[in-house]
Amino acid sequence: MANLELIINLAIIFLLIPMIVFAYNLNKSLKTLRQNQSSLAQLVAALNEATFKAENSIPKLKTATEHSSEGLKEVVDNAKELKDDLLFINERADSLADRLENVISTSRGLPVQNQSSDDVNSGKVENPQDDRAMAEMELLKALRAIK
Repeated sequence: MANLELIINLAIIFLLIPMIVFAYNLNKSLKTLRQNQSSLAQLVAALNEATFKAENSIPKLKTATEHSSEGLKEVVDNAKELKDDLLFINERADSLADRLENVISTSRGLPVQNQSSDDVNSGKVENPQDDRAMAEMELLKALRAIK
């Protein structure tokens, strides 16, 4: 029986050695986890703070976006109105340039190239002097160059 007790004691000793090594490694891992637990808590706190700031910034950002979009809408509406005005002015300038060209051509005795219906219907054709006709021709050339 003494042999059996000795064998059992030796088996327990051989099983306790790996258990001690495992317990030592587990203790080191738990110590590392405890040390990292504080940094993890700081990380979670920083994340909570950043989330809180982001949530508080959303209404401010929404308000700023609404104000800027209203201002931008006003600018776009004004630009559309100005575009329409400029188109109208451009059409009137083209018409006036054609009329001016017809007047100049008529005053010089040249054949009329593009007499508009307004000139034909109104019968208004002036006979300006030569200096004035030259100035009008230069003006006409400048208007054509702008196009």
